[in-house]
Amino acid sequence: RWMYYHLLDGDWASNSISWQWVAGAASRKKYFANQENMDRYFYTKQRGTFLDVEYSDFDSMEIPHELRKTEVPVLDTRLPNSNGLNIERSIPTLIYNSYNLDPNWNSSVKANRILLLEPSQFEKYPVSQKVIGFLLALAKNIDGIQVFVGEFDELIEKYVPIDIYYKEHPLNHHYAGTEEGREWMFPVSGYFPSFFGYWKKCERTLSGSQGSLAF
Repeated sequence: RWMYYHLLDGDWASNSISWQWVAGAASRKKYFANQENMDRYFYTKQRGTFLDVEYSDFDSMEIPHELRKTEVPVLDTRLPNSNGLNIERSIPTLIYNSYNLDPNWNSSVKANRILLLEPSQFEKYPVSQKVIGFLLALAKNIDGIQVFVGEFDELIEKYVPIDIYYKEHPLNHHYAGTEEGREWMFPVSGYFPSFFGYWKKCERTLSGSQGSLAF
């Protein structure tokens, strides 16, 4: 939660398991960052730190003094004020959010463009003010976009837009309207018991396109 709070481009749906995997919390394989590896990959020459131990010593070592004091960070989000919207009901309405700020999405269509910032989402998954500033700055690339701070149902009840469109994401299943799919790096589907099983199939699509990626 702390990492997500600070990452400008964090996506809880796609990042959480990878973070747990790297931390060794969602894998049978434990990852130990001892000083030798730190020096090797960061091109440093530190010695005598609490990480300067052999891998075999990690299982039996006590918690280092430097790590005994813990803090519970206060993670909250201050959302901007929401001004009144100018909705033209004769044209469709496109709903953007923190996971979709694509300026090319239906850019040729005349539409109401609303950046929806739902307090319930940010209460459950808070982000820093730098992240909010980053989102609002990206939104400026979308011509004519307006910001609404409130829940999806509140937006619908207050402004009654028609022909609502939005992009699929695990955190907006409560939206109503026409759902459009997200773009995928690889046209690969199915169940894969491991990442490498999935990646091997992705590699075949890469070789078939001479290594080029289509987004």
